[in-house]
Amino acid sequence: MSPFALSTSPVIPDAEILSLYDSVGWTAYTKSPDVLLQAIKSSSFVVSAWSEGGKLVGLARTISDDATICYLQDILVHPDLHRTGVGRALFEQVLERYDHVRQMVLITDDEPQQRAFYESMGLTEGADFSGRPVRVFARFR
Repeated sequence: MSPFALSTSPVIPDAEILSLYDSVGWTAYTKSPDVLLQAIKSSSFVVSAWSEGGKLVGLARTISDDATICYLQDILVHPDLHRTGVGRALFEQVLERYDHVRQMVLITDDEPQQRAFYESMGLTEGADFSGRPVRVFARFR
């Protein structure tokens, strides 16, 4: 039996969201809780992972036109559950939901573990595309 359950229910208690984002050190989000909560509420799709005890242990959220592009904005797993399949399960739910969409995009920190994870999920870093070259542009505030 899996140590977690997935849910696409839009109801996630605010305190659980803030606790999860704090657990992974994403203070750029938690320093403005109202902005984070609004961002999650306004996301196109949110899938969450819950422990057997009812604690939020993972979350993935997307922004999408549901036709040509899906941007995976956040995917995070409580550090106590890294390498247990939670991140993979969340990512697979996103891929299943947006299987019909041509482009799946995400921007992440430059850490070897993250690159290995996303490559294992079938994504390719922009600089490594073969065939047609691509460029990725971004602006952060």
